[in-house]
Amino acid sequence: MRKVILNVAISLDGFIEDANGAFDWCFTDKDYGMTQFLSEIDTLLVGRKSYEVLQDFDDNSFKDYRRIVFSSTMEAAARGWELVKEPVHEYVDNLRQTEGKDLWLFGGTALTHTLLKHQLVDECLLSIHPIALGSGKSLFGGFPERIHFKLLESQPFDSGLVQVRYQVANHGN
Repeated sequence: MRKVILNVAISLDGFIEDANGAFDWCFTDKDYGMTQFLSEIDTLLVGRKSYEVLQDFDDNSFKDYRRIVFSSTMEAAARGWELVKEPVHEYVDNLRQTEGKDLWLFGGTALTHTLLKHQLVDECLLSIHPIALGSGKSLFGGFPERIHFKLLESQPFDSGLVQVRYQVANHGN
């Protein structure tokens, strides 16, 4: 079965973007394992807001990957993207059963919360940046229940960034 892996940059205080919606605080000076990660996935899963952010960047960045945007409000997606309007959890559960590499849950928080609620996130690969933003969009803020994680690995970098990989152990309790 294919895994759904949430791979995201996060501040030390748990935010994925600052109060202005910016993520210019994310380190881009090194690879930080992205080349290896990208070799292990073949599909990018995004919500509407993350899709809109990606449209502001070079669209060729992920041209070799299947790109899926989940939205109930969009009418169409850009060329090279698949728009899915059906229930997210059902679509992703079926997608996990197909042949292929792992699936990258790129964001955002609404999509992440939906997939966590339905226990469809297998791992979280968090790149924890040594900065406290004070406010912004919290990755797990507002999620209504506890989620337990099992540490699979961690890797510190000279820059102060620490990358941790967790298995999503269970929900509730």
